[in-house]
Amino acid sequence: MYQGNPVSEGIAMGKVMLYEPFIPVVDGTAISKEEIPAALSHYKNARGGAKEELEALHSRLRQDDPGKAKIIKAHMDILFDVAMEEEIQDAISDGKSTEAAVDKIFRKYIRIIGKSADERIRERASDLEDVRCRLLRNCMGVKEKNLAFLTDPVVVVAKDLFPSDTASMDRKKVLAIVTEVGGPTSHTAIIARSYEIPALLGVPNILSGLQNGQQVIVDAVEGSLITDPTDEEQKAYKEKEIRFQEKAAETRQYLEGDAVTKDGVKIEVELNIGSANAQEIHDIQYTNGVGLFRSEFLYMGRDTLPSEEEQYKIYRKVLTQAGGNPVTLRTLDIGGDKKLDCMELPKEDNPFLGNRALRLCLQHRDIFKTQLRAALRAGTIGNLWIMFPMVGSLDDVRSAKAVVREVQQDLDREKIEYGKNIKFGIMIEIPAIAMIADLAVKEVDFASIGTNDLCQYTTAVDRLNQNVASYYQSYHPAMFRLIRYTVEQFNKAGKPIGVCGELGGDKLAMPVLLGFGMRRISMGIASLARAKKIISRLDLNLAKEMADKVCRMETAGDVEAYLKDSLKDII
Repeated sequence: MYQGNPVSEGIAMGKVMLYEPFIPVVDGTAISKEEIPAALSHYKNARGGAKEELEALHSRLRQDDPGKAKIIKAHMDILFDVAMEEEIQDAISDGKSTEAAVDKIFRKYIRIIGKSADERIRERASDLEDVRCRLLRNCMGVKEKNLAFLTDPVVVVAKDLFPSDTASMDRKKVLAIVTEVGGPTSHTAIIARSYEIPALLGVPNILSGLQNGQQVIVDAVEGSLITDPTDEEQKAYKEKEIRFQEKAAETRQYLEGDAVTKDGVKIEVELNIGSANAQEIHDIQYTNGVGLFRSEFLYMGRDTLPSEEEQYKIYRKVLTQAGGNPVTLRTLDIGGDKKLDCMELPKEDNPFLGNRALRLCLQHRDIFKTQLRAALRAGTIGNLWIMFPMVGSLDDVRSAKAVVREVQQDLDREKIEYGKNIKFGIMIEIPAIAMIADLAVKEVDFASIGTNDLCQYTTAVDRLNQNVASYYQSYHPAMFRLIRYTVEQFNKAGKPIGVCGELGGDKLAMPVLLGFGMRRISMGIASLARAKKIISRLDLNLAKEMADKVCRMETAGDVEAYLKDSLKDII
């Protein structure tokens, strides 16, 4: 039995699929003249295998995702590029192995294209890299693994999953997710909860302990994984799964309708969304709006940046579904643990403290302006709120607003209509901006507290580093003091303040946030019904007493124990 951190509740039984992204390691040893014919033949066979994979992908995507199908067609063109083919064959004839020849020629063209002054041409470098890895994998006889096209339901076991992996996976075929790293605020955890997939993270050495096809039970309620379960264990866990589903069904009854406290105060409960897929669009109806639209998911899992028109159509679709309710669009938030295939970012020793989110957008103004143009245009038909992430100072706020004004002037000059009543706000996730909330409130229309990063920066803990996971304390009294001060300043100014981090849907922390005076909370769909259920049983006078007491406590452990005891009859 293995133990881990149950970050998305549920129970699942099924076969393991070990997921390890392919990273080619090329041996540069030269070959003899006698080996050249075989190496040339091996190259053609490997290319044929890569072609078959791409054709299968193209066939699957042609109906469901024509945009990605076009990308796959471009990859087939690269695979059979005449000039590259000749150079690879020449390199083999000069004594390089198949793998070394493919690697050399592809890297050559990746470098050339990557230096192009034309951004559209530079973007093709990522296509070349993709084809390079595919061709080398076929050269080495390694089978393809892809979470987007699973053939059977599986328990996905990995070292970690990148946001692009989770954004593109076929969630109907993923029974559960198990990883060696990650915690409750990692993006794997957030996506798993939003998809209602049981997830057990932070399980040490799980990859080396399991085999493909091995039968397991994932208990993401208690936090355990059972290998090769007996008939008795399978029966017991099946019964436990039924009880879990029955309780979940009872909680789901709270999904529809407003969230009103026991003493009659309405709480605005909003939804966190990512890719704006059909399911997320559908779920907006159960909320008072979208409290966090993670726009970076529109950029992930693709080889080119989304165009202005493409973004405009997606933002418009979300605004239409929300009706008159707010849709809070967070501008592109990449860096840290979020990378893009369509944008090459320099490696940083400490990316969470590096060039990310708003900082990166202010350096890449063409990308930032494209997104703002699309958003402003879409703002003509709904209640759009635009929010800037990773704000650390008033300089950041003013710089972002200056770019907005530039975009508005461009649209005016081009006589293009855009929303004139859009609100502009900030994420409170850096302690520096929280500590000057009394000043920041004068510069913005609203704010939302991103508790995941606020905790990371307050406690000085990399939230993805398993070695220091115990130091990442969401219930740290300092966290609650920062949040209380921020809420007080925005309430005093009469401006909206909410929370969109994981604490917003946390069954213990949520009552404390409401006790501080927060009246807007946003969360993933998996937490929504439970949140409304808790709110319906909560008296705000009790919540205020609890909030005051929490801020006087000494340790996160004390806070957690107190909240569990105080809320045992409510949650």
